[in-house]
Amino acid sequence: MKPKVIITDFISEPLDIEREILGDLAEVEALGAQREPELAGRVEEADVIVMYHLIKIGRETIQRLKNCRFIVRGGVGFDNVDRIAARERGIEVANVPDYGTEDVADTAIGMMLSLTRGIHLLNSRLRRNEGPWHYSQAAPMGRLRGRVFGVIGIGRIGTAAALRAKALGMDVVFYDPYVPQGWDKALGVRRAETLEELLRQAQVVSTHCPLNEETRSIINAKTLGLMKPGGFIVNTARGGVVDPQAVLDAITSGHLAGAGIDVLPLEPPDSDDPVILAWRDPSHPAHDRLILNPHAAFYTEEGLADMRIKSSRNVRRVLLGEKPWNVVN
Repeated sequence: MKPKVIITDFISEPLDIEREILGDLAEVEALGAQREPELAGRVEEADVIVMYHLIKIGRETIQRLKNCRFIVRGGVGFDNVDRIAARERGIEVANVPDYGTEDVADTAIGMMLSLTRGIHLLNSRLRRNEGPWHYSQAAPMGRLRGRVFGVIGIGRIGTAAALRAKALGMDVVFYDPYVPQGWDKALGVRRAETLEELLRQAQVVSTHCPLNEETRSIINAKTLGLMKPGGFIVNTARGGVVDPQAVLDAITSGHLAGAGIDVLPLEPPDSDDPVILAWRDPSHPAHDRLILNPHAAFYTEEGLADMRIKSSRNVRRVLLGEKPWNVVN
């Protein structure tokens, strides 16, 4: 019998891309699961699992796997799979870190421009016929050139965002304790040695770090307080990197001028989430100053195809006995 490749979530029939790459080596099946309990009795015989961002795979599920030798997270973030439990079972876990680099960076810059140029604010207010048909509704607004664009995490996407901001004439500074010395020289940007150093000078802070215990809620009430009044936050990384309630409170108080959030800790959010209620309330300051997207920064048709192609090609390597790419455990 051919090995079995199970796609747990997000991708469904037709599996044309996956079967074109893997069909000669394996049977490919998509489950369309929304929650981890739905995997029970359906993944135990899998030789390879391909998972996306809609579900989590924890220790309990991993312990039930009988034949699995490889798990691919079809995306950049890998906080939704228990990598330690997988390693204990001899299962390698890999991600796809490069499929949507330019797409996510474009979204981060797009959100930044919409916020800093008053585009979102003016459109929001004029649509509901509030205030004069006049630029003064967005005053005071400073020129973007020369403003400090702060990047937290300068990996592939952070680098792409930094170079885009640099092309706009912004003064780019990054904080990332894990990249070697000289990275700033290679990119022609500045390096902050501490997060505090970055936050105290940045007008725009864009997060591009993975979610782990070190980065969970790295943007919170305390760190937001380090920023100068009138700044902006953009999060296209992982939902848990930024505390959305702290962002809402900072917008409400006037300390933050706005925020663009593509990812939330809970997706989709509860309808009674205070952040959602404020965002939908025309009388709340966040209505005009908060941009929310449904975890869409990764999406282009080209990026979606790349994600599936790169995941499948990595699975093929493993099925052929070759070393997988991008192992994260």
